[in-house]
Amino acid sequence: MSYRKTFQLICGFAGGSAAVVFAAAAADSRGYFGEHRGEGASRRFAVLHAAQPARTPVNHTPAATGPGWDFNWDKRDPSVLSNGRKRESVTEDPSSEQDNSKPKATRHILLIRHSQYNLSGNGDTERVLTPLGREQAELTGQRLAALGLNYDVLIHSSMTRATETAHIISKYIPGVDLVSCDLLREGAPVEPVPPVTHWKPDAVYHEDGARIEAAFRRYIHRADPKQKEDSYEIIVCHANVIRYFVCRALQFPPEGWLRMGLNNGSITWLTIRPSGRVALRTLGDVGFMPPDKLTRT
Repeated sequence: MSYRKTFQLICGFAGGSAAVVFAAAAADSRGYFGEHRGEGASRRFAVLHAAQPARTPVNHTPAATGPGWDFNWDKRDPSVLSNGRKRESVTEDPSSEQDNSKPKATRHILLIRHSQYNLSGNGDTERVLTPLGREQAELTGQRLAALGLNYDVLIHSSMTRATETAHIISKYIPGVDLVSCDLLREGAPVEPVPPVTHWKPDAVYHEDGARIEAAFRRYIHRADPKQKEDSYEIIVCHANVIRYFVCRALQFPPEGWLRMGLNNGSITWLTIRPSGRVALRTLGDVGFMPPDKLTRT
């Protein structure tokens, strides 16, 4: 049997193992690839060697990086809340008290970025939605209605573009209360890392950051123990606020907020379990919009 056929056979049985490299080296050294050993043959050997997967121990498990998950991230863990509290009577069972303080429902929070608006407006009152922005809000409202969820409340930033977006959306989910909130106004939550030179906010980070963090603590947390059913809440606000909320809720470094991009009218869906676990179901979903309606202004 020729070396070429032997090499092909080894390739078939070895399936990319070290035997392939060994056979290639042996055949190459004898010139059985149709060339004398030289630069071209050596290059082939190097390519074959580089193609071999790194050998990993069978029981190797990658080590976790970063701090572990903090189940008391929202300061509402029942075991912590019950510590140090005075019981109503000496006969009260401590374990029963803790069970009664445990959340039982899941909160679903749908964060909507406002639609496209007039960037050249002089001040907030003139920065109204563009015609395309109004179309985007209609599409977002239709999408939220199509999901068939029983929404509990529609909260929105008090800025004009968010307020207009919320009012258009509300047409598609009648009966849901609208609530305006100044804490949800746009701002710069924390200085981004890595730093950027093309965008420098006028707002002072420590001022906006405190307000946006206050909004996070007000709206992003596990359900109250008195809540019996799962809830679906809509919050219409701004890209910086949403990105910061996502980083904080997932316990990612908050200074990474600017590494994400969100289209106008997009839907970001956070789920908060009674245990304190948080899941990001969608980030900036705009799959319900035609491509010619997509913007990120």
